Amino acid sequence: MSTPTAGARPDEVRRHNRTALLRRLHVDGPSTRASLAAELGLNRSTIKALVDGLAESGVVAERVPAQRSGAGRPSLLVLPQPHAAVVMAIDVRVEQVAMAMVGLGGDILGRDSWNLHHRSRDPGEVITHIADSAKLLADELDVQAVGVGVSVPGVVRRADGLVHEAPNLHWTDVALGERLSAVLKVPVQVGNDAELGALAEHARGAARASSDVVYISADVGIGGGVISSGRPLRGTGGYVGELGHMVVRPGGRRCYCGCQGCWETEVGEAALCRALSLPEDAPRGTVVAELRSLAGSPDSVAHRLGEFTEWLAMGLITVVNMLGPELVVLGDLFTALPESLVEQLRRTVQQRSLVSRAVGGTRIVSSPLGRDAKLVGAAELAFEPVLGDI
Repeated sequence: MSTPTAGARPDEVRRHNRTALLRRLHVDGPSTRASLAAELGLNRSTIKALVDGLAESGVVAERVPAQRSGAGRPSLLVLPQPHAAVVMAIDVRVEQVAMAMVGLGGDILGRDSWNLHHRSRDPGEVITHIADSAKLLADELDVQAVGVGVSVPGVVRRADGLVHEAPNLHWTDVALGERLSAVLKVPVQVGNDAELGALAEHARGAARASSDVVYISADVGIGGGVISSGRPLRGTGGYVGELGHMVVRPGGRRCYCGCQGCWETEVGEAALCRALSLPEDAPRGTVVAELRSLAGSPDSVAHRLGEFTEWLAMGLITVVNMLGPELVVLGDLFTALPESLVEQLRRTVQQRSLVSRAVGGTRIVSSPLGRDAKLVGAAELAFEPVLGDI
């Protein structure tokens, strides 16, 4: 936890402590006052003042725990109140847009989604549909969002939400953050989808206890989000994580980025369809069903996905050698990969990655958040500035 700088004014210290307390409750859930004091390094009188103030404003409540242990009066749990602050999370994908209203504490209060077709991928059409759906969802739930987070499969400038390029959507230099802020009338934060997937896994998924993580997103393309020493790795201008455009097969298939043999041409959705002997434009449900049909037969997995597995492993070995994560989380379409294949990837990376061997074996797991990862990440992105203003 960060601490106030030396010489900070009392009101700045109180604000810092209040934000730290809210972030702890928002991410990790209900806790007793004593536990909060110990975790945040604050004395009990400070915690009392903070909790009392938040309770008076309706941001938290205190309840007797459902399960008690031991004799005597039970310690009350401090619980965040979901409706005290609500944000809107939006996940723009190549084929679908998903939206959710998310309350303080991470509760999803309501959802909406719609499919995108070639004509409806126009940025103006997407923005108009988002605005209309946001109003309907807010009215239905009787809530008002105080911030918006948006996940986009492209190169995003975090400072103002400019989508520099989202090739699979055919977007170039779309001022998504500014345009959505203008129609929704609230602050909008925009991030790369894989980066937000990593944020979600670190806050609420498989990477909660890990400080160095790579999240690999597999949809139509391949993206990567990186958590380094507990913080997102964003690079110059916020552009980082285009792991799908590592060249792994020189002279291979041409990629839309202008190169040949990029990782995503070998392990993206189209490549997986080819490996399964399906049309490259097969419906996602068909691809997932085919993968699940292989789950009980490791021999079938090896036979049908052998080359695909080799290219996936090659990319993972490079990622682990470059970034040295303790954990790699496979997201989106990769969550449907049979566990026998994931186990094979673990062994291969351990055997062929110098860094993995040095750290005792990089863990590789499937995301427990599934298709919700980027929606959860978009909500956390929106909450970042909100928690300091509640």
